[in-house]
Amino acid sequence: MLIRLGYEIAIECQQQTPLISLLEIHDDRQSDIKRQTRVLTSPSVLSQPYRDLFGNVCRRFVAPAGSFRILYDAVVEDSGLPDEVNTLAVETPVEKLPDECLGYLLGSRYCETDHMSGAAWSLFGHLPAGWARVQAICDFVHNRLSFSYGYARATRTAAQAYEERVGVCRDFAHLAITLCRCMNIPARYVNGYLGDIGVPADPAPMDFSAWFEVWLDGKWYTFDARHNVPRIGRVVVARGRDATDVPLLHSFGPHTLTLFKVWTYEQEAEHAPMQTRRVDRTITARMLA
Repeated sequence: MLIRLGYEIAIECQQQTPLISLLEIHDDRQSDIKRQTRVLTSPSVLSQPYRDLFGNVCRRFVAPAGSFRILYDAVVEDSGLPDEVNTLAVETPVEKLPDECLGYLLGSRYCETDHMSGAAWSLFGHLPAGWARVQAICDFVHNRLSFSYGYARATRTAAQAYEERVGVCRDFAHLAITLCRCMNIPARYVNGYLGDIGVPADPAPMDFSAWFEVWLDGKWYTFDARHNVPRIGRVVVARGRDATDVPLLHSFGPHTLTLFKVWTYEQEAEHAPMQTRRVDRTITARMLA
């Protein structure tokens, strides 16, 4: 199957402002790109890609004073299969984990393992280790938090989401990640595209999505505490310890978000018209650092 995806973002800057974007399709899916535009800007400015500490492709810009717009559009081939499920996957003891997994056991800006460790062991310590335990964590977070874009707050941590019992997709991911790490299961934050493919259309505005991955049985598996069902058509943009590591756009100076559109949908024909859904600025402002 083919997935049409992309974004259009516009900001207003009071003065010339350096920017970093983390909006490139991850290397994992680069070979699946069948068609794409360059990263287009208006006015046209030079940009320089680089890789961050987690291997994500970032892009540096200097936005001029006034209006600045970034646009990208692509068609990606996808298997059409839902997220992999392996109920027999086992946990790896900490002493046998690969070195690169150890950092995903530690606390981070939004994932306070020190605050949540007692609750985690009380809730999940008696459960069978492995896939069943991670799924139980997803079930718990899915049922504990109430989702609404109106609940968005850029500073909410996992412990605060646990207490407030509300959040958006990043809060669901942060809480589940924290609980997994407390149980000595490496977990990392992921953002990317996730359209309404194979599920009823969501009437809410389209946006980038956040989910997480855990290390079980020698590989990373995808979990999504917000939706809590295997989904079709995920396209990863970036991975990190939590949302701090992967802001979609980071500005080194004040700016105002004036336009934010995201599209991701199954394309029936190669020349199908681009479809987008309007996004409320107050909703998507949470995604910009």
